[in-house]
Amino acid sequence: MRAQRRMWTTAAVTTAAVAGVLVFQGVTGTSGPDRDGQAADAKSAPVKPDVHRTALKTSPDGDSASLARRDTEPFSLLGVTWTDPAARVTGSVEARTRSAATGEWTGWLPLDTEIDGRTETGRSGVRGTTEPRWVGPSDGVEVRVLAGDGARSGLPAGLRLDTVDPGGDTTPLAAEPAAFSVEETPSEEPTPAEEPPVTPPSEEPVEEPTDEPSPTPATETPAPPSPTPSTESPTPSASPTTPTASPTPTLPPAPPSTVPQPPIVSRAAWKADESLSTEAPDYLDQVKAVFVHHTAQTNAYSCADSAAIVRGLHTYHVRSNGWKDLGYNFIVDKCGTVFEGRKGGVDRPVMGAHTYGFNRDTTGIAVIGMYTDTNAATAATTSVARVAAWKLGQYKADPGGSVQLTAGANGGNMDHKKFVAGGQYAFPRISGHRDGFATECPGLSLYRQLPAIRSLAAGPVTGLTIASVTGANASGSTYYTRSKITVGWKASTPSAFVKSYELLVGGKPVATVKGNVTSAPATLAAGKHSVQVRATHQSGKTSLSPVATVVADTAAPVFSTKPGLTLRTGTVNSTAVPLTLKWKATDAASLKEVRLTAPTAKTYGPTTVSASHAAKPAKATSWKMTAYDRAGNTAAASVSGTPVILQESAAKKGGKWTTKSSGSYLGGKSYSSSAKGASLTWTFTGRSASWVVSRAATSGQAYVYVDGKKAATVDLKSSATKYRQAIWTKSWSSSAKHTVKIVVVGTKGRPALTTDGLVYLK
Repeated sequence: MRAQRRMWTTAAVTTAAVAGVLVFQGVTGTSGPDRDGQAADAKSAPVKPDVHRTALKTSPDGDSASLARRDTEPFSLLGVTWTDPAARVTGSVEARTRSAATGEWTGWLPLDTEIDGRTETGRSGVRGTTEPRWVGPSDGVEVRVLAGDGARSGLPAGLRLDTVDPGGDTTPLAAEPAAFSVEETPSEEPTPAEEPPVTPPSEEPVEEPTDEPSPTPATETPAPPSPTPSTESPTPSASPTTPTASPTPTLPPAPPSTVPQPPIVSRAAWKADESLSTEAPDYLDQVKAVFVHHTAQTNAYSCADSAAIVRGLHTYHVRSNGWKDLGYNFIVDKCGTVFEGRKGGVDRPVMGAHTYGFNRDTTGIAVIGMYTDTNAATAATTSVARVAAWKLGQYKADPGGSVQLTAGANGGNMDHKKFVAGGQYAFPRISGHRDGFATECPGLSLYRQLPAIRSLAAGPVTGLTIASVTGANASGSTYYTRSKITVGWKASTPSAFVKSYELLVGGKPVATVKGNVTSAPATLAAGKHSVQVRATHQSGKTSLSPVATVVADTAAPVFSTKPGLTLRTGTVNSTAVPLTLKWKATDAASLKEVRLTAPTAKTYGPTTVSASHAAKPAKATSWKMTAYDRAGNTAAASVSGTPVILQESAAKKGGKWTTKSSGSYLGGKSYSSSAKGASLTWTFTGRSASWVVSRAATSGQAYVYVDGKKAATVDLKSSATKYRQAIWTKSWSSSAKHTVKIVVVGTKGRPALTTDGLVYLK
């Protein structure tokens, strides 16, 4: 697309006679705008646009007009205009265009007719007009216009298609020619002879009189340009081929704003052709409100083309509408880039031509795109809010408030509210075009975003919350740390609106950072602390995040019950003896977990105090544990133990016992007895013991004596046959010499029992 455009604009366009086409002789040259808002090289030449005008053919009954499909000179923006700026097309205006890149025709594209040409009424050459539409590089066009049902007077006179090639070649030209000349060629219907000339006069009549002060007279002593080179419009140098600009009135210094100025692409950077707008700007006493608009009627554009779109709007407003300059004070693309609109200084109260009846004391901001059904991108609405806040901040106006505006003309708005010239009417400081005029602009979707734009501009910072506390562990809503933390936060308000953030501990600031920084460190003394973040909006309004509780803890946890081992019931074999590991850990602040690190790795929650394990018999095993609190402090403890298997043959026998052999028994053998009173006694030195048996449905009962005292009656009966079962256990607080004696009860019907030995822990 860009290559095609370069081909069109790298050389002078010669005058040619093509039926129905107007050809302009001119040259172009440009470089793209600085996306950071910095001014372009002042030595580079502005772009010279090409404008083509073709009269439409009106039907005999006056209810329709058209322009047959045809080839054209290159253009990227078009609109339809007519002689009387007060006249309206109550029906539809549509165009279709042919892409210069693909040769394909679009469908019928509607052109918005709700714009009012009387925005600068009284000027010679001001015309009624549709909203201009950006279509991209094109070389063919077709137009149709239909009067609305019930339209009494049909269509307005002097209907004309205007197409604009905004240019865009990157090669500067050695010489800058005079403003382009116009040569009209025959068309289906000549432009009416009574139509006023399009060359703007040296002075601009204002709207109907209001009760508010008039702008500063344009006859005062000229003043030098504003000291902000990246945003002020350069005054064109006088030359034999360039019209001399009207004197710029002497102005007091621009008032400082309460908020920072956003980056703005200057007119020089977007290559404004200042020979189009040679009149001095009109200045207001102040800016009381901002009106938001949409323009160009399409969202299908590349932000790389935004400068060209702005040049197209500038050319259309001056050469087609007959206005003195671009109507809007600022233009914003969907990527959020802000462009300087009407010249006079972005920091000055320049009177624009954007809202009929309410141009005085207001600024117009237009978003490039169509937002009837589609929300404007966040980048665009953020930039609108930034510009509005900065501009209103120059006059200490709250962007979230309201203001009384004086109507400069009779009219009405989209909600059927009537305005009488000279009357006072309340408006939000940031309003939509439709609030002051009967139009869909800025589109219902963008209009519904205005409350959010006001909130961004006015403050405070919203959606502020603590997102993270690094250097700490969270448990519910409480964080635990030893001392040093870094608090991270987030907010729904973009950082461009945030002046600063403060990290508060106990309500007192401990760190202050800029609005584009979202974290800060803190060192906490031992104890419990309330931590918050305070955001200061560029307006000065503050907001607080919810409180986060942070506990600083340097004390290690303790094992109030040291780890201990006991034998437990379960299956015993030659490689594993079931046992239980017990402990209890506590912490003054909050215990997080207890980890077993040897002989195996396990992690237990803060309330767990025991776990089942197994150990190899005849081998000393060390069980190592570490307790962790939520601040990261630790404490270690351990216990060692050796399980020992005593075979049944190691016991002292009493009564009759029979030896049984099987691979299912420990050591391959066991003792069995059905004799009432038969006994086995083991003596050992240890801290825990378990009796190992075989179980079946016919197994009987036994008495268990510990150190000479009856300790339990144990029933060996089991519906399923089981071998090597530790069925009974006993533990002591310390290791000592003990005896365990089992005695056959002689249970009726099932007197037999089989024992496989005794296990003790030393």
